[in-house]
Amino acid sequence: MNYEVKHEQRFDYCEEGNGEAIVLLHGLFGALSNFNHLISYFSPKYKVVVPLLPLYTLEVDQTTVTGMVDYIDEFIEYKKYTQVHLIGNSLGGHIAQMYLLRKPEKVKTMTLTGSSGLFENSIGDTYPRKGDYEFVKKKTEATFFDPKMATKEQVDEVFEIVNNRVTAIRLVVMAKSALRQNLRDEIPNMKLPVCLVWGKEDIITPAFVGEEFRKLLPNAELHLIDQCGHAPMMEQPEQFNKILESFLSKNS
Repeated sequence: MNYEVKHEQRFDYCEEGNGEAIVLLHGLFGALSNFNHLISYFSPKYKVVVPLLPLYTLEVDQTTVTGMVDYIDEFIEYKKYTQVHLIGNSLGGHIAQMYLLRKPEKVKTMTLTGSSGLFENSIGDTYPRKGDYEFVKKKTEATFFDPKMATKEQVDEVFEIVNNRVTAIRLVVMAKSALRQNLRDEIPNMKLPVCLVWGKEDIITPAFVGEEFRKLLPNAELHLIDQCGHAPMMEQPEQFNKILESFLSKNS
């Protein structure tokens, strides 16, 4: 399903449904389509919001994890959301954690899936091989347990990003920023309810990363999904949505 993208002020976002706000934060190569199943499942009961992160349009010195946190902070203030349910995949999980540390009073729960912040096999440094479509295709397929999940449209989009000098520079800068922003010492301060959903076959942020998050977080539950890579909400949407529904119902 195609959802309407609204443009207000400097923000592009999708907003569907009514109720408590679920704010979805996508990853480095993420897009609105990553959350199609989640939006359709939860929008009858919640206000589901997907801000499109300006990963490739800000000035280079703002293309950092902190720069994205600034953007989300401004967006949530602009929309006047309170007590949001934050959900972040990959880099989006990293941004969610740093936003929570900045504005704990604004967040009711947090869900992390394949999140950076502790450890990741960085793809940002190795992706930019200009003109090497097969390499980009294999890297994109590695996001999933089932390589067929990587559509030609997705591969083409990533290929375009790494072959454009402007976006490729920002890709590398952002990836390096994420590696520098290790949150190990601050994670124990995140005391709100946290749901961790990890693919057992995730090779970017492997399952042991989810286990480490669970050990460090004071109030977390961990769910591991079989035959699933780095994007559970795309690859195993039914399981992901059931896990999330149960978690939210306990904490709404």
